[in-house]
Amino acid sequence: MTSAVPGVRRGWPALDNAAGGLAVDLALYAASAGFAAVTTLTSTIAPHRAWGGVATAGYLVAAVAATAQLLIWRRRPGSPLTGLSTRWMVAGLAATTTVLLPVLWQSIERALGRTDRAQEEVIVIEDSGRRLIETGTPYLSREAIAALPTSEQLFGYTPYQPGMALFGLPRAIVDTALTDARVWFALATVVILALAGRTLWRAGARDPHRPGDAILRGVQAATILPVSALTLATGGDDLPVLALCLLALTLAAAGRPGRAGAAVGLAAALKLFAWPVAVVLAVWGATRSSGRRVLVGALGLPVIALLPVLLIDPDALIENVLRFPLGQGLVTSPAQSPLPGHLISTGLPAGRILAGGLLLAVGLAFALRLTRRPPRTAAAASLICGYGLLVALLLMPASRFGYLLYPLAFLIWAPALARRNPATRHGAGSHGVHLRGDHLS
Repeated sequence: MTSAVPGVRRGWPALDNAAGGLAVDLALYAASAGFAAVTTLTSTIAPHRAWGGVATAGYLVAAVAATAQLLIWRRRPGSPLTGLSTRWMVAGLAATTTVLLPVLWQSIERALGRTDRAQEEVIVIEDSGRRLIETGTPYLSREAIAALPTSEQLFGYTPYQPGMALFGLPRAIVDTALTDARVWFALATVVILALAGRTLWRAGARDPHRPGDAILRGVQAATILPVSALTLATGGDDLPVLALCLLALTLAAAGRPGRAGAAVGLAAALKLFAWPVAVVLAVWGATRSSGRRVLVGALGLPVIALLPVLLIDPDALIENVLRFPLGQGLVTSPAQSPLPGHLISTGLPAGRILAGGLLLAVGLAFALRLTRRPPRTAAAASLICGYGLLVALLLMPASRFGYLLYPLAFLIWAPALARRNPATRHGAGSHGVHLRGDHLS
């Protein structure tokens, strides 16, 4: 059978399947342990150091388990101890010790009075939930932010879509460790990824390539990779957005465009990062005469979330969601990782204009690509999202290393979608040539 995503299936599967997948498992856990240890020793951000101290041990335990599995595989390749179910158990252990345990630990310490156990976005989202209850909008106006003490003006901004405030509601109702926004981010992420995995498994039940292998790798990318685990344990707002986008791509692969649109619409109601994914999925839907079904949820749900806020205070929405991220707010966004776009904007004459021009050029290039060669499979759509966001994040004047979890997850999720896509299950004779060009060249 001809692969739906040749660029993914040629080089990566050979490495991914080495030693029954155990070689990559071991490399992932060992490298992650090193990253966590370095984070503990060198990070200047207190929640990051706290995460590293716990996660290092968790990754090391997973690495030891993967090493034992690899040694057993060399002697008895067919042993149940080296099989997929056991690999899932080790991944579950890694996720528990590097994500869930740090989340609970930091939430408890914060509830007991530690003020250095949450990043700014956690506090901002919880405050937005309180404002949503009190005023009907999660946003403060520019005048209200200006009235705050200078040291608190950054916390007055809420650069998210209105739906994100829902994660702050539990804390607004009762102040406990379990109402920490990160706990709810983690719960939502687990539930959504479980639904995505179940959908992939059921859609690929007759797939000879063992669908669980690709699903496992995708879940590892979305949760266990340090860029994901650290983000969820210390801030966490990106993980439900990413999980919903992955679910949307999964539903697209299963041939459910309406549900795919609803899933990406929910993500877009939380954060702007999901909007490019919604555009790509809408184009994918158009190739199947399902564009309207995708757009109903992809556009409808964000609009429903935005309408009440627009009616109450439209200028506050614009101030928080547009002016602040674009650097036009009363304070500057802390998203200043030394990525190429930031270095260009700060280190060259007229650097901000140059970086903006490069970003616009890349956007136009991908728009042209979508127009001339629209994605006809969910796997191709996932690759476009991955490569597009990767380039965009590298060129944005204000970005963070943590945002790279989006493109990494999309790129690693693509092989699972390729195996699940309904178009690939009818044989190479009728679809192989048709799908051959449906990837990024």
